[in-house]
Amino acid sequence: MPAPPLKPVIWLGDSLRELKTFPAAVQDEMGYAIYLAQRGDKHVSAKPLKGLGTGVLEVVSDHRGDTFRSVYTVRFGDRVFVLHAFQKKSKSGVATPKADIELIKQRLKQAVEISRKKE
Repeated sequence: MPAPPLKPVIWLGDSLRELKTFPAAVQDEMGYAIYLAQRGDKHVSAKPLKGLGTGVLEVVSDHRGDTFRSVYTVRFGDRVFVLHAFQKKSKSGVATPKADIELIKQRLKQAVEISRKKE
């Protein structure tokens, strides 16, 4: 039985440009996580991002003392939307900084609008 076609990826805002600035090993891990999402699977380190509802996932990658994150949604079944990619600078625990959460919420609204237009 052939594999189902991959879902297209929609990169919102500067998420692709930011991801390309990450170390190669981090890019590989996050790229693989997005590829798995395209196939309808979930990467071992993809976790739900709390407070944003179902289908919004975050991949956290630690590399040489730095922490990198990418956030994507599979909420809209036919596509994967990458909402944000960033290096976590704050040393105040594991919580995602408020400014990043606000940006993710804003881009999630964009994803909703794009999905509605397609219907």
